[in-house]
Amino acid sequence: MSSKPMTRLRLERSPMFAAASIRHGSLWGLMLLLGAACVTVTCSAQMTPTDRPALWVDALRGEPLDLEQLLDELQVARVVYLGEIHSIPRHHELQSAILEGLARHGVRLVLAMEQFEYFAQPALDRFNARSTELNQLVVEAEMDKRWRGHTDYHALLLTARTRQIPVLALNARAETIRAIGRQRLAGITAEQRAELPLEIVTTDPLYERLATRMLGVHMAFDPQKLRPIFEAQVARDETMAARLAEFLSSASGEGRTAVVICGRGHCEFGLGMPDRMARRMPGVTQRIVLFSESGDLRLSEAERKQAREVEVPHEFLRELGRPPGDFFHIIEPATSGGD
Repeated sequence: MSSKPMTRLRLERSPMFAAASIRHGSLWGLMLLLGAACVTVTCSAQMTPTDRPALWVDALRGEPLDLEQLLDELQVARVVYLGEIHSIPRHHELQSAILEGLARHGVRLVLAMEQFEYFAQPALDRFNARSTELNQLVVEAEMDKRWRGHTDYHALLLTARTRQIPVLALNARAETIRAIGRQRLAGITAEQRAELPLEIVTTDPLYERLATRMLGVHMAFDPQKLRPIFEAQVARDETMAARLAEFLSSASGEGRTAVVICGRGHCEFGLGMPDRMARRMPGVTQRIVLFSESGDLRLSEAERKQAREVEVPHEFLRELGRPPGDFFHIIEPATSGGD
């Protein structure tokens, strides 16, 4: 993603990015503490709020663009991250539109998903080969247990199947990630460590600084517990990057563009997975697409009691030295207000 000074200055002046960072900070922190699949939030019932003005924005130029122009821009990338807030249906509709649009433009794709843990790949292979149906995939991949909001992704999976786009499971085993969050990498069992990539780089001051700020959202958060939680996040990022890099470097991945479906905390600012992909595949072209929250997120009452607002000022963007993403979908805030 681009990090030219002109881009940063334009983003730093715009209040919508500051508001977006503050509003999604609570969910980002809770996801790190609790695990993405454990966050239970609700959102507005309307799937596509057509009565609210919306537009795509090119962060480099600071200009609006339409979907077809966005697709033209994304075609130059080998990896396209569609960073979501997991529980907002609008985000999944936009992801489906991008996947379908790229396929319509003749781009050879792989759909790479955080929502599936690596051991689900054989089940996904059978689904890709049309040997099983979606309901069987859900059972075989234990999705009711491992990603409770899996129905939000059914349209994407069916689009991939119709368009003959292979689906790749990216994620580490949840139990292993939770063990790291309690005991750090050094404390997990040999069997658990063998499931993870050999190379896991946890020395990442910029990413850790962002995580520290975001984790301050949790009322009971103990700063001394940050390191294990951060190592768990990095282990997840490294696993997803390693699996994707291995696939793209294989005969099956040759000539394919990866559309990565992941939480925005795994790709925002180019940290997390994109930085690790760049290390594993030097020179790889990557683009990050983010979707605004715009009042469509609702925390549960229990999560609201655990959380507090975290201010992420524009000065913090200067510390990071890079914009949150390359392209944004912005929609007018919901009139009912946010969390």
